[in-house]
Amino acid sequence: MSKYDDAIKLMEERCPDDKEVVISLATISLTPNATGNPCPATRMVCAYYEDGVFYVSTDARKNKMLQIEKNNEVAVAGLDWFAFHGIAENLGWVMDEKNAKIRDKFKKVFDWFEEVGDEENPNSIVLRITLTEGTIIDNEEKYGEHQYDIDFINKVIK
Repeated sequence: MSKYDDAIKLMEERCPDDKEVVISLATISLTPNATGNPCPATRMVCAYYEDGVFYVSTDARKNKMLQIEKNNEVAVAGLDWFAFHGIAENLGWVMDEKNAKIRDKFKKVFDWFEEVGDEENPNSIVLRITLTEGTIIDNEEKYGEHQYDIDFINKVIK
């Protein structure tokens, strides 16, 4: 098994695809700082992970979505010792037929989804975050390495 495979296995152990994971999602604010430079904006979101992608249930009118419309490059981090960059994409209304499998997964993974998912609202959308690169730390060195700097696009460890 390659170091990349080890890193992915570690990620899948920490974020199994049938488990809700709370992650920090960082975007670029639409309001610059006092000197006119871009400001980061971060918030905690509930997600599930599958094959290099985090999926989030949210409302299209939220600040994070307005920010993503302007700049879809995001960063995510988790308490399970990972931090990644990715590309965020609004997949549209959660009830859209193309999102049926993701919606089913939301219902299975998020015990709150049936109550507060607001499925009938066309602004209730699926946010997909496709990971591009980043780092996962393994303090136990379970697979022999302490830190994996992952390139998800080329499927290698840097």
